[in-house]
Amino acid sequence: MADPAADDQQSTSSSRADGDVAKSSQWSLLSQTLRAQRRNLAIGTLVGLAWTVGKVATPILIRFGIDRGIRDGDRLWLWAGLIAAAGLVAGFFTSFRRFYAFREARWTETRLRERLFGHIMSLHIGYHDRAQTGQLMSRSSSDLNQIQSFVVMIPITLSNLTMITAVTVILLVTDWVLALLALASLPFIQIAGSRFSKAIHPAVLAVQAEQAELATVVEESVGGVRVIKGFGAERVQAQKLRTEADDIRRESVNAARIRAKFLPAIELLPQVGLIAVLWFGGQRVIDGDLTLGALVQFNVYVALLVGPLRMIGMTIAFAQRAAAALGRVNEVLDIAAQVEDPDEPVDLPTSATGGPDGLGTVSFSDVVFAYAGATGAPAGPADAGPVLDGFNFELAAGESVAVVGATGSGKSTVARLLVRFYDVEAGSISIDGVDVRHLSLHDLRRAVGIVFEDTLLFHDTVRANIAFAQPDADAGVIERAARLAGAHDFVMGLPEGYDTMLGERGFSLSGGQRQRIAIARAILADPRVLVLDDATSAVDPSKEHEIRSAMSTVMDGRTTIVIAHRPGTIALADTVVLLDGGRVVARGPHEELLANEPRYRDVLAAMEATSDDPDAATPSLAGGDRA
Repeated sequence: MADPAADDQQSTSSSRADGDVAKSSQWSLLSQTLRAQRRNLAIGTLVGLAWTVGKVATPILIRFGIDRGIRDGDRLWLWAGLIAAAGLVAGFFTSFRRFYAFREARWTETRLRERLFGHIMSLHIGYHDRAQTGQLMSRSSSDLNQIQSFVVMIPITLSNLTMITAVTVILLVTDWVLALLALASLPFIQIAGSRFSKAIHPAVLAVQAEQAELATVVEESVGGVRVIKGFGAERVQAQKLRTEADDIRRESVNAARIRAKFLPAIELLPQVGLIAVLWFGGQRVIDGDLTLGALVQFNVYVALLVGPLRMIGMTIAFAQRAAAALGRVNEVLDIAAQVEDPDEPVDLPTSATGGPDGLGTVSFSDVVFAYAGATGAPAGPADAGPVLDGFNFELAAGESVAVVGATGSGKSTVARLLVRFYDVEAGSISIDGVDVRHLSLHDLRRAVGIVFEDTLLFHDTVRANIAFAQPDADAGVIERAARLAGAHDFVMGLPEGYDTMLGERGFSLSGGQRQRIAIARAILADPRVLVLDDATSAVDPSKEHEIRSAMSTVMDGRTTIVIAHRPGTIALADTVVLLDGGRVVARGPHEELLANEPRYRDVLAAMEATSDDPDAATPSLAGGDRA
């Protein structure tokens, strides 16, 4: 029979080992970053040593000033001048010590922020489907600030430790009995600091976790302000914020209570040594066994130790906060990018090698994909079937095709697999004969331009939004892309034309205007394959005809996949593909399918009913937007 106590002991040992590994991993992240700046850290340490020399020399000079300058009348002016010089040295190098400490700390913070941001951007779309934006923002801001605050203390603490060591040696050499009295409190300070460290760590971790929750509420409230106001739900969000703010207050008060319990002892214990030196040393001066200068030197040194010892206590607190922050940052950095570049990416052909059709051929071969288990996809219901199952599809260079199907048939999934937002479970997808998994993600996504149904514009000028993929594009190229997208006329009607600053997410424009800017952005990128993922959905039906001719011009001669719900947009494509059950069940020109395919007529009828009925439910986007 198994021994429960032994099992518990083994579990505890395992947990402790896991915790040690986690802590090691946390600090290895920081050590790797600091290793890259070791030269400047070494300079900062040398500056700290120079500061230490100035601070440590002062009490010795005070002793000689009293014993020789005052008592013996031996050149008092010289000792006063030397004390002033030591003070100047300490003051001069104090400024440099702080400068190097803060400069290197900010460098560390910058490098970690760049690394974290780059990693977040490299992660698969499935991760972002689940991640909370507020949590990521908290790790990129407040957690990195905690790490920066600790790094500041590293060179300062090293110089403080050097000074403590030097002072200890000098005191022991001068009078070892009095030195033991002066330093008797140090072991107790160490014990108090160790207990403080263990107690404050979980409290600090809880505060930082609650701050991230608060950031999530604020981010969602600001980003969804139109929904909140539309439903009159300001009080609901205010209550959420109040709850998170109260949680932060509760955890912060708990952390403050722990500090209030330990920090006074850490600060007061050195004073015990000062009292002992004053009492015992004073008796020795009266008895003539110790000079007055030596007693003053001891007192100055003990007083000098109070600051560094207090700083060490602060460093312990900062280290605990940094450990918690490093753990949270590592949680993100430890996530592997499930959709990433191949080890040896290949290039797309620069000229047509498969025939006269040119560049831009697309092929889906026996593709199987399910959101519930695909690489990089968000988790779905355990019984969810494949969205695409044996999907075969060929698109010649320069050909345009409209992908049509009922809600949930996998239309948008086709576009997202093409640019590897997710990877297929079986089968393959190729562009110009090259499997997309053999291309670098950058090359693939520059070769395929997508205009999404949910248009996102950045808080920047119209010009910058159109030239997003090519920031150095000249005005003529930008204007041409805008004209092709049917956006030029309304852009020129804006207060500052192409230099008009757009509001958050472009909400200062209408839905149709935002969509035209997005189309212009895709056109300027000049992709081999253009995907219009329901790109006219935000355009009023009465105005849709205004951009159809522009879309037709854009599609002319360019491989284009049109994912559409409106018959007028579908008719722009050379051919139509009907999806059902994750497969292509019909293909042909729009008019031919309309005449001969009942399922196609049923899908169009359902689309028209939905678009004509203002109260119709919006198609479900659950499970990663399977529409």
